[in-house]
Amino acid sequence: SIDKIRVVGLAGAFEFEAIRPHVLGKFGDMLQVVKQHPAMLLYLDQAESVGPDSLLGQRAAMRLGANGRKVGLNENLAREILELHTLGVRSGYNQADVTEFARALTGWTVGGLGPRMAQATPGYTFAALLHEPGTRTIVGKSYAQGGEAQGRAILADLAVHPATARHIATKLARHFAADDPPPALVARLEHAFLASGGDLPTVYRALIEAPEPWQQDFAKFRTPWDWTVAALRATGAPAPQPQIVTGLLNQLGQQVWKPGAPAGYDDIAASWAGPDALVRRVEAANRIAERVGPIDARQLGETLFPASLSTPTRTAIARAESPAQALALLLVSPEMLRR
Repeated sequence: SIDKIRVVGLAGAFEFEAIRPHVLGKFGDMLQVVKQHPAMLLYLDQAESVGPDSLLGQRAAMRLGANGRKVGLNENLAREILELHTLGVRSGYNQADVTEFARALTGWTVGGLGPRMAQATPGYTFAALLHEPGTRTIVGKSYAQGGEAQGRAILADLAVHPATARHIATKLARHFAADDPPPALVARLEHAFLASGGDLPTVYRALIEAPEPWQQDFAKFRTPWDWTVAALRATGAPAPQPQIVTGLLNQLGQQVWKPGAPAGYDDIAASWAGPDALVRRVEAANRIAERVGPIDARQLGETLFPASLSTPTRTAIARAESPAQALALLLVSPEMLRR
């Protein structure tokens, strides 16, 4: 999130360098790259995590670091990996696992930060003088590897852990099928994840071939991002300037790269379907309708929803006082607000 000033210039690079190139590969490969990206290391303060018994930790014990803060272990990255990115909450890990994992990740930092790293090449680097020595035990398994290899080995195992498979399957089922994920779909995706070793295209195929995502129309309330993209595509609007899109998303409450928390934005109706949020959608729909010019909303509605446009929506469009109002009404109809 660009809430942290140090990440403002890196959030876009993070998406295009760490996420997008790996969405059609192995989950484990994405996980490794994501955790070593400077945006992640800076956002969760991993770049300044120092092992208490590392060379630097011993030298700096009970003294202030060069940046005016006591050096020491930071557990943010380890905690978020376990809670948000792999195993998920209530999956069997505990605080001791978080601390041990944080120790294993010491040394994962960003070159060019502070006096002690000023000569390093900018970007991810492993600094051995920050690394906590010793064997680590995470979720019942011991890791005796030294240095950077220790953290990488832990990530590799977490990426294919059964709890991770269940967590990822649940998130996908919630996003594509229903706010309350169908258990059968979760189980199917979980099996595909485990059987393929976390191969994401295999999981996607299982999702597409499953009946649950196709059984109920309009089960998911569109997030502001989904709705904005759908509205612009539906109306054939010319590609808008970036500031127009960011302005719309700011108005709708889903600022680009600024969710405000490590968990990111929710994709459930309860987060986006409140009265104030709906008023903002109406205002945004009016802006889009005025921008694209005259469009026959009745014809567009039948084209977009040939078998599912409801009678109330047809009636509302027909009673509109102008073509722009008719289009705006279509854009905030139940059919457009949901998918």
